[in-house]
Amino acid sequence: MSRSPKPRPKASRPPVREGRRLPSETLHFEDAALVRSLAGAGHENFAVLEAELGVRVEAPGGGQVVVMGEEARARIDAARVLNGLYARLGEGLLVDPAAVRAACLMAGDAPGVAQDGIIRVPRGASFAARTPGQGDYVRALKDEAAYDMVFGVGPAGTGKTLLAVAQGASQLAQGAVERLVITRPAVEAGERLGFLPGDLTEKIDPYLLPIWDALRDALGQRLSDKYRDEGRVEIAPLAFMRGRTLNRAFIVVDEAQNATIPQMRMVLTRLGEGSRMVVTGDPTQTDLRRGEPSGLAHALGILDGVPRIAIHRFTRADVVRHGLVASIVDAYENDDARQEGRAGS
Repeated sequence: MSRSPKPRPKASRPPVREGRRLPSETLHFEDAALVRSLAGAGHENFAVLEAELGVRVEAPGGGQVVVMGEEARARIDAARVLNGLYARLGEGLLVDPAAVRAACLMAGDAPGVAQDGIIRVPRGASFAARTPGQGDYVRALKDEAAYDMVFGVGPAGTGKTLLAVAQGASQLAQGAVERLVITRPAVEAGERLGFLPGDLTEKIDPYLLPIWDALRDALGQRLSDKYRDEGRVEIAPLAFMRGRTLNRAFIVVDEAQNATIPQMRMVLTRLGEGSRMVVTGDPTQTDLRRGEPSGLAHALGILDGVPRIAIHRFTRADVVRHGLVASIVDAYENDDARQEGRAGS
């Protein structure tokens, strides 16, 4: 399912040729206020576009944007990016330097592909893929005709959980499913739960806070609380799934690398009539006891190629948190490779 991002060499801002003006394309937009948002504070968005595509961008006013550059391909790509970002602003989506950088990476995609990479939550937020890998993942999440189960695996910061929760929230708000069920293993619960103060709910809630954060991002505080009170949203530890059949539900299994093989088998077989499931996790970050195999790694090995199951693998190129996160992931992966090399020698 995953694909490598198209390599794009960094290009410095092109100089103005002495004695002549660079070839240019002029774009005309109706809303001058949106053009100012498109440029960003201090034209920071344009600066990113210039650095990524090797063009110069100016906004002389009146809703016009001028793209200049020697290469016709770069000007065409820049115009496509600007048109897409302007449409994104018109839909109420955020356009910031990270969104511009992501749009530049996907500049060669067909226009419809970018739209396929957007999750809209009625009465909530909208989420757009920021990397080609995220775009492929979102399209798998939305393709109900092809997939009943989607695995999204890879490093932290790739958006795999947030996008899965957003798709579930969208399906719930549209009435396509009756319940949104989100579960994750509480690895420490078996060892330390008894020492924590409060009842069972109060002891478990700290393990589920990241899920509530993702749900509030998608639905907002009021709607997420309303759905929870109505029982239409359920967030619970993995152990609570045993013995159940989940019909007409959208199910997200988060942090699945911390599930044992029996737990993974149990939760995957909870899928009922009219339901879909998304399983997310990072197989390299298991918190299970030493020597205990991860149920996620095992499931990926035996389910690859099974019809109606998609497996999408993110890489560090899909990390969309702080830019430093990708470098940290890279450093740890390099260290893992060195440790494996020493062990094999």
